[in-house]
Order: sequence, then C-alpha cells, then structure tokens
Amino acid sequence: MINIKIEGISYQVEEGLTILEAARSCGYEIPSLCAFNHGECNQGSCRVCLVEVVGARGLVASCVYPVHEGMEILISTPKATQARRRSVELLLSNHNKNCQQCDKNGKCELLHVATITGARDDAFKGEHSPTHLDYLAPGLVRDTSKCILCGRCIARCKNAQGLGILGFENRGFNTFVSPAEDRSFADSPCIQCGQCVNVCPTGALMEHSEIAKVDQAFKEGKHVIVQAAPAVRAALGEEFDYPIGTPVTGKMIAALRRLGFERVYDVNFGADLTIMEEGSELLQRLQNGGTLPMITSCSPGWVNYAEYQYGDLLDHLSSCKSPHQMQGAIIKSYWAKQNGYDPKDVFVVSVMPCVAKKFEKQRDQLKVDENYDVDAVITTRELAKMIKRSGIRFDRLPDEDWDQDIMGDYSGAGVIFGVTGGVMEAALRTVYYKLTGQEYGRIAFDEVRGHDAGIREATIDINGLEVKVAIASGMKSAKPLLDDIRNNKSPYHFIEIMGCPGGCINGGGQPYVKPCFLPNEDDNILDTYKEKRAKALYSEDERQIVRQSHNNPQIIELYDKYLKEPNSHLAHKLLHTTYASREGFNEIK
Repeated sequence: MINIKIEGISYQVEEGLTILEAARSCGYEIPSLCAFNHGECNQGSCRVCLVEVVGARGLVASCVYPVHEGMEILISTPKATQARRRSVELLLSNHNKNCQQCDKNGKCELLHVATITGARDDAFKGEHSPTHLDYLAPGLVRDTSKCILCGRCIARCKNAQGLGILGFENRGFNTFVSPAEDRSFADSPCIQCGQCVNVCPTGALMEHSEIAKVDQAFKEGKHVIVQAAPAVRAALGEEFDYPIGTPVTGKMIAALRRLGFERVYDVNFGADLTIMEEGSELLQRLQNGGTLPMITSCSPGWVNYAEYQYGDLLDHLSSCKSPHQMQGAIIKSYWAKQNGYDPKDVFVVSVMPCVAKKFEKQRDQLKVDENYDVDAVITTRELAKMIKRSGIRFDRLPDEDWDQDIMGDYSGAGVIFGVTGGVMEAALRTVYYKLTGQEYGRIAFDEVRGHDAGIREATIDINGLEVKVAIASGMKSAKPLLDDIRNNKSPYHFIEIMGCPGGCINGGGQPYVKPCFLPNEDDNILDTYKEKRAKALYSEDERQIVRQSHNNPQIIELYDKYLKEPNSHLAHKLLHTTYASREGFNEIK
C-alpha cells in the first residue's frame, strides 16, 4: 500500500493502480470514456479524465497515469474541470446528436460524461468528419458519425479474440474506425461476436436489430414461437435495475407471453438434445478411432473463427447444430406436425445473449427442406426494448412457467450451457452414464468450472478410461489449443470452446455492464459480473430434480416417438450440419 492525497485528504491505495482506479477506490468519480467499461483503454486518447497532479508540468490523463508514494491529486480545480468540459465539447462537436433515435439512448456514456462535466453541445460548430455506414453484416452495424475514436473496440477485439478486425483508418480529421480498407463486417474475417459492441461507449457499434422482423411476423398472422437461451435469464433483470446475477426466469416467461408469443419455450430442451447427439458423437469417435480431439460447435462465434482461421481443423468440430438451431428444427418438424401447422407458417424467434447467432441462423448449411430452423434472433437487450415499449412493468409480473406441451425445462444440464465449461460438464454427465451405466455420484464436475478467460484442463477417470478435456473461452485463449492440434501435440479427447470470454453470460448481446464507483456498490462490480451471472445459472441447475440430459423425460419421448436414437438418419438430417473454410477478406462491395 502507498500513501496519496486526493483533494487534500490522505488515503492508502494499492501500488500499481492508475489515478482513475485509485480515485474510484476512494469514492471519487472522475469522468472517463476510454476506461469506463470493461477496462479497455487506448492510451488516454479521449482526454476526458484529465486531473492535476502537484508537481506535474501539465494536466494528466488519469486512466493511464500511475499513482506513486506521496502523490497529491486535484480533481475539482477550475483548470481541471474546464479542461474536461472542453474535451467533451470537442467530442460533441463532431458527433451525430440524434439521441432520440439512437439505439444506445439511455446507455450512452458520452451523454453521461457530458452531463457530469456540464459540456455544451454547441460550444464548437463546423463540418463533421465523413460518415461511414455499414449495415451489411447480419450481426453488427457500424455508424462512424457516432464514433468518438476512443479505441476501446480495437482493444477489445485484440485482447479478447486475438484478432484485429478493427483499426484506425486515415489520419487527422478524416480518421475513422473500420475493418481494413473500410470493408464491411460482412467482407472481413469478423466472427460477429459483438464484444466490440459491449465496450462501445456510444451507438457507433450496435447489434443488427431484428425487432421489426418479429413485428412483421405478428402482423402477417404467423404462428410466432419464442425460445430463450439459458444466459438470458441470468442477465435480463439488469435492464430493469435488478442486481447483477439476479435470475428472472419466471418474470421473463410472463413478459414473453404478454408480448403475444404463441408458445414460450426453454432452449434448455435444445441443449439437452445437443448433449444427446454430441455425447453419442464423442463416444463413437472414442470407440471407433474417429477424429480427436472433438471440439464443441454450439458457439457460432467460435465456428466463424474456425472457418476463417483454422479451415484445416474443421473435421475436429462436432457436426451438431447449436441448441437453438436444433430446437428450431424440431419446432418446424415434429412440433408443427403435432399441431397441424405448415412449417412455412411457423416463425421461430430465439432470444439469445449472442450477436453471432444472427449470422448463424441464415447459414445455408442449416436449412432443412428449404426452411431455416430459426427465423429471427433478438438479443437480451432487444428483448428488454420490446418489453419496455409495450408498457409492461417487469418488476410487477408474476413468475410463470415455460410451456411444457412437447419441450420444457425438465433438466438442469441445459441451463449451465450459458457459462464457460457448462457444455463440457453437461456432456460429461451423460458420457459418464453411457460408459458406466451409472450416474456420476456428485453430478457436478467441479474440475471444469470457472469464469475467467484462459485454458482450463482436467482428466476424468471413467471406469479406467482417462478422458482428457480442456475448456477455453475467447479466441485468444483458444488459439494455443488449436495450434497444438495443428501441430499434432494435443493430448485431449474433448475440447469446449466458447467465442466470448466467460461464455454466453458475457455474450455480445447481453446488458451493458458498467463498473462501480464506490467500494460498497456490490451490485455493480465489474470484476465479478461474470461470476454473478454464472452463479444464477448454477443455482438453477441445482434446483432441478433431473440434472442429466439423458434423463429428461421429454427428450426420451422425442427419441421414442420421432428420432428413434441419437445420430439416427433423421437426427442427422435435422440436428447436424457441415462447415466450410472461408477466405479472411472478401472483395469490397
């Protein structure tokens, strides 16, 4: 610990902190943009967090300036407050201020710091930088008229995914952020994960909304069916001021019913179905000399990365579709037949924590008899917008249950898909049973649990067969595992890879998370939000009577009456897919 002074008051803080971090730990909020969210900072480029340091030659950017023993920091001097206000006013002078129409309205950090600093939006007038719009990609949209050149998206792409899709183009007044050569996201090796959206302080990067598509389906009189992913229930409450990690499953179901959906289903069913197919596929590879290690395929961001960067390893991916795609296929085949509906009249909406799912749903490999499994994907944030515009008081909703007619929530194994390691654990519960004929005593495989990005590994002894597994989330973490496979050095049998660090709980479509400013604001601690969301999913798993996919009674019934057995001919037609290597950069459109 070291001794510093802020505004003349003495404090002890940890050595190695920046002034911004130290001030926040002492109860001060210094306006900031580049380091306000998820810790992504681009060398103090926005100049919004300027403060005075006694003895320094000029004002310093608090987000990059480290504290030292005896430092005296002045935040509220006229010189510092005027400089911060002027920095924000300069940003506003080049900003498209159509706040009322902006999708980031209410969450905009530029507006937040403008309010704090007292910045005037008309302090500087003149020509704006050229605007570059990109609406071609199914998952992401880019509008440089709202970009403040903070560089957080650039840092996030590099730090989380090890890529570098985004960068600064041109110089001076003509600078903008873009994929190389101002390509569209659709014409670059972007994996559509949406992590850049999560850290963008304005509306310059957003998900490609499909709310209007859902509205149109209702208008046309379609049978509109909704299915919600596990991670959504662990985060949706944050959009309605619930503490981070509050599970709101029952209220979410009630809200979806009031929005007019004909059926409200849990994607846990699709997750259990995935385990039945994927677990059987793994056993076949283990017992028949198939391609190992087998790698999970439920994360579309990861699949995109594999097709772009590791086209030579695609045989290692499981051929299983992701859970919501499997469930969509069942809805448009078995469910539609049971209800006497033409599949063309059934419109399936998936509520996902993920932006890449918007790309996944339109992959031609996922068509069955010329029908896409899923017609629209809305994010957790988009669902919150639909609820709010409908005038629904979320906090006053009763807790309701999923529709249970053909597919329900009878198994807890599916719910843990939302956290990194969850697919692996759910698969191990079933593979253990298939190999031993007995349930795993503890049920939970704690060896594969964890929330941080990085590689976790474990060896599971199943009746003398040592199954070596590994888990990674975020492509930067996954790359060493893939390089070992490419170099024939991998010791593993089964690998789980998730596109977003921490898994789906940290997906690109989840509610924006802001750090707390005061030490006691435990409900909004940036460093633990993934842990809090994950805890919500694990607690739901623990509450279930059935916690293994193979014991889900509706899954058993589906195979008995329709699919016959995992990896059957019909199961392959409906539930499995193929992959293809893709070029990193396409011709500019």
